[in-house]
Amino acid sequence: MMGETNLETLLGTMRPILAKDIFAFCTIPKDKVTADILKVCTGMFIEQEGTTLILEQSIALSKGLTFSGEFACITLTVHSSLEAVGLTAAVSSCLADIGISANVVAAYYHDHVFVPYEKAALAVEALNALSQQHQ
Repeated sequence: MMGETNLETLLGTMRPILAKDIFAFCTIPKDKVTADILKVCTGMFIEQEGTTLILEQSIALSKGLTFSGEFACITLTVHSSLEAVGLTAAVSSCLADIGISANVVAAYYHDHVFVPYEKAALAVEALNALSQQHQ
């Protein structure tokens, strides 16, 4: 099934859902990534400087991994195409306008926006308002 590419449709139907967990962004050397880590990892990206892991904070703590900040994950439930243009920009701009940083991860079916945990409710409210403006 192909994802949606029309920006108005994406924004009008994105229905942000807040995950209950607190997330952490960690980095470890590429050669330290194990099958055990991969089983519990929410997201991963290999960079030249190290491998970035997105984990539930409780898992990062239990594995002794260092991180800074606590993040909430907001999933935009619309099935967005990887070729869609403007969704990340619209979401990031909406949150930037109210002083909230957004770390967006585009996965195959949905986009996931990681925001500072203490600002999660405000972020969801702003994204819902953005969606309503495009309905």
